[in-house]
Amino acid sequence: MAGWVGPLVVAVVAGVLRFWELGRPRGLVFDETYYAKDAWALLRLGYEGSWPDRKTADPGILADPQVVPLSDAGAFVAHPPAGKWVIAVGEWGFGLDPFGWRFMTALLGTLSVLMLCRIGRRLFRSTVLGCLAGALMAVDGLHLVMSRTALLDLVVMFFVLAAFGCLLLDRDGARARLADALPEDGDGDGHVRPDPDVGGRATAGWRPWRIAAGCLLGLAAATKWNGLYFLAFFVVLTLLWDVGARRVAGARRPYRAVLRRDAGPALLSLVPVAVVTYLVTWTGWFLSDDGYGRHWADGRGGPWSWIPAPLRSLWHYEALVYRFNVGLHTPHKYESNPWSWLVLGRPVLFHYESSGGGRVQTVLALGTPLLWWTACAALGYLLYRWALRRDWRAGAVLCAVGAGYLPWFLYQDRTVFSFYAVVFVPYLCLAVAMLLGALLGPPGAGRPRRVRGAVAAGVLVLLIVWNFVYFYPLYTGQSIPYDGWRARMWLDTWV
Repeated sequence: MAGWVGPLVVAVVAGVLRFWELGRPRGLVFDETYYAKDAWALLRLGYEGSWPDRKTADPGILADPQVVPLSDAGAFVAHPPAGKWVIAVGEWGFGLDPFGWRFMTALLGTLSVLMLCRIGRRLFRSTVLGCLAGALMAVDGLHLVMSRTALLDLVVMFFVLAAFGCLLLDRDGARARLADALPEDGDGDGHVRPDPDVGGRATAGWRPWRIAAGCLLGLAAATKWNGLYFLAFFVVLTLLWDVGARRVAGARRPYRAVLRRDAGPALLSLVPVAVVTYLVTWTGWFLSDDGYGRHWADGRGGPWSWIPAPLRSLWHYEALVYRFNVGLHTPHKYESNPWSWLVLGRPVLFHYESSGGGRVQTVLALGTPLLWWTACAALGYLLYRWALRRDWRAGAVLCAVGAGYLPWFLYQDRTVFSFYAVVFVPYLCLAVAMLLGALLGPPGAGRPRRVRGAVAAGVLVLLIVWNFVYFYPLYTGQSIPYDGWRARMWLDTWV
């Protein structure tokens, strides 16, 4: 029970921050004009229908949602439907209203803080460090803004974080079952000893948490395709964890043992499950007659005619979407190169409104600066821990950061935005928590060392919280004096 009280308290604070005045700004901001409308169409039609102009943030939809000019003609859309189905749940409950289309991202943002507390607790074997990681994410500006905006990236983050947690549970369970198969060391205290034969041949048994991770990664990819990179990275991660377990169990050739005993089940638990989950999210499109490209393959022959026509139609549709996404080079005022993301080189302005009396209202997708700049140092520390100390925890966090960050460097010419980084915000917070844990000192450290470490860590955390409070009006669309807004533009590239 003690392991739940702290995480729940942190989650409640995060929830208050995310749900407070969630309907402000009153209207569609940034790309909500796509996803809020597509979610509403999914509710009404089961697929994305056509609007007079999906790019226009039409305030008329707030007046009378029942007379919205939604056509049943299928619309070409750039992303799979899972994330929009998530947004649609809020619209189903609260209508086509800012609170309705933001409700689910706010809920998932709150739940992700709770999950991160528990994940950090399991990863570090410390409730304090787990709650610290969750608290840091609760006060991250980018995570807050994305939790209060109906975009898809926060949904991807949630599914990926849940999958990461499932794989951690699978790791611990598999290692425990492998240990149970080892012989006792003979001294009667219940300890086991490594055995080359058992360590190389034993199986870890039924692993439902890995299947759950496959389902969640399929949902992530069915929200935005960058979820596929997490699937690839996490397959490698879980297999390396199995190698470590085999080595501890005494296997002479742990890599060979994993290839023979674990690789096949791991791939079957993750990849096919993710593919099936992905296809299930398209059910509304499969059942429709008017979804975009739904009947493209009907009556077409060719070498692939043995594949059912609906699947070939979906493949053709997805090929068009892929060409659209990789060819998206339209200049945008707030686009940025991934090189600048970690240092917050170019945040995205979701909303700006100038009111009377020299006051402004903004929603700026900007991470809490001191948290992100600390995270840059924390990633360097984790690289040291992983490369030179073989710390598996550091490797796990770096793997997740790499899965969310590195693939974007492949698209140097594509129009990309810094808010895509929200998918790896949880792992930046884990990295900072691990760094703060090192500042506190090892368990055997003397009292003076622990006191100095606690003071340094406490001061850093308080500075991060103060930094979040200082920028909070820019995250939530509050009206502030223009001079106050300008004072918060610490870098010229933020304007």
